[in-house]
Amino acid sequence: MPFRFYTNMMSQASRSVASGILIVGLMLIGFGVLILALPELFAFLAAAVFFVAGAGCAAVAIKILWVQWRLDRLASHNEEDAYRKNVRIHTSNRYEA
Repeated sequence: MPFRFYTNMMSQASRSVASGILIVGLMLIGFGVLILALPELFAFLAAAVFFVAGAGCAAVAIKILWVQWRLDRLASHNEEDAYRKNVRIHTSNRYEA
């Protein structure tokens, strides 16, 4: 009587993992063949991806800079209102009796 260290669930899980790896491998081979057959198309797609990513980064950077400019402008108006001329702060000497 053989003693098994695994169950049927382990066997099924390893088969499904192996099937997934096989499918990914076949897809990678297919993409490699397509890239060899149509290099101009894939170069155009890569350029389009980089262009869209660059435009997205630029848009986010412009939004951040615009918000920071508005916050700085808002803070500068508040500082002018907070400043008062001819204001004296009176402090008493602690050691005077």
